[in-house]
Amino acid sequence: MNLLEAGAKAPDFNTTDQSGKKITLKDYRGKKVVLYFYPKDDTPGCTKEACALRDHFAEFKQLGVEVLGVSVDTEKSHKSFAEKFKLPFTLLADTNKKIVNAYGVWGEKSMYGRKYMGTNRVTYLIDESGRIAVVFPKVKPEEHAAEILAMVSKA
Repeated sequence: MNLLEAGAKAPDFNTTDQSGKKITLKDYRGKKVVLYFYPKDDTPGCTKEACALRDHFAEFKQLGVEVLGVSVDTEKSHKSFAEKFKLPFTLLADTNKKIVNAYGVWGEKSMYGRKYMGTNRVTYLIDESGRIAVVFPKVKPEEHAAEILAMVSKA
């Protein structure tokens, strides 16, 4: 992985969400954005992380923070995942891997001794001017939403 650092300009992107709506990072200029990367829809860790963000979503909204989830899954997969778990935030489809590569989260992973390429669980907090304010390189799915909220409250 070659993660971006705090203070760097967040790379813009142009993709679609779970409803097929076109989304760019520029759409969120003037707002804080939680851009969280996760490996795969509807898997145990990713579901725990998404549901924790869902459960704290009102707090994010109250602080004026947008939440965007990114994985290399399709719009259809995202739509099913969002509906199944009643996720109130936007999931971005990155099937061509442009966003995961731009943010340095695509890399070698290992499970049960087998090495493979995939999306690492990383979150970026992007400030109102489009710069990376905080990088969360090690994410514990169940605790992450509270960790982000604590950081946003300080900022």
